[in-house]
Amino acid sequence: MKKFDIVRKRNWFFLISVILLVAGLITMFTRGLNLGTDFQAGTRIQVQLGAGFSSSELTGVFNQVGLSGISITSAGNQGEYAVIRLPQKIAPDQEAKIKAALKSKYPNSQDPEIASVDPIVAKEISQKAFYAVIAASIGIILYMSIRFEYRFAISGVISLLQVVLLVLSIFALLQIEIDLPFIAAILTIVGYSIHDTIVIFDRIREKTNVTKLKTKAQLEDLVNESLWETMNRSINTIVTVIFAAGCLWLLGGQAIRNFSLALLIGLIIGGLSSIFIASQLWVSWRERSLKG
Repeated sequence: MKKFDIVRKRNWFFLISVILLVAGLITMFTRGLNLGTDFQAGTRIQVQLGAGFSSSELTGVFNQVGLSGISITSAGNQGEYAVIRLPQKIAPDQEAKIKAALKSKYPNSQDPEIASVDPIVAKEISQKAFYAVIAASIGIILYMSIRFEYRFAISGVISLLQVVLLVLSIFALLQIEIDLPFIAAILTIVGYSIHDTIVIFDRIREKTNVTKLKTKAQLEDLVNESLWETMNRSINTIVTVIFAAGCLWLLGGQAIRNFSLALLIGLIIGGLSSIFIASQLWVSWRERSLKG
């Protein structure tokens, strides 16, 4: 049976990728990222009140203790959790007043989870998260340049950058909160995606070491053959990790829901990107040194 020619259809994959990236960037610029208190100064309060709570009533509770400018969103399978954000860090005595006021208004509520971050700490966390992603990217480029060649390394990192931007775009579109566990999910996605990409690149390298390439057609056939030889492994890996991440998202609980969702989305995009984008970028680059 003739197999689908992935390599010679790569311009379609590039077009789809560019469209998704442009749409994602527009979404991020228009809607903005829903940054959690880890990345901006303020206070985040999460409390289980029960499905159908009134945001206006909850706002009144906070106004009674002298706090204003709050934003309220619901979370949970049935919207039973209230997530309240305040633009300022609150003092310990205010925390006690908030807990007492919530318990008075909602007797069946659980004790709220309160997290406060001041501007200096928020800035430091943001910088360290940025440095972590940059350090990971540099490490990947160096490793792949040593093991393979610089064209493999750059193609792999561009593919990873696309994955990260698409995950951010989806979170911006859905206005899901981005916190430190999200950064952990991104680094996990980067590690998984580059591992899958390396398997494909390794097969391409094996074939190029024993094949003298003279034309672009030879190169395209070689890469297409390499992709299909590693396809079963790639698909099995994607399905396995999607199943694990999906179970984590469904059963892991509210505390890690955003982390597991980012992991689930990123693993799917990363697996597809390693097949349809990373190797295709390398082919387009490598073809410049060959004749027609």
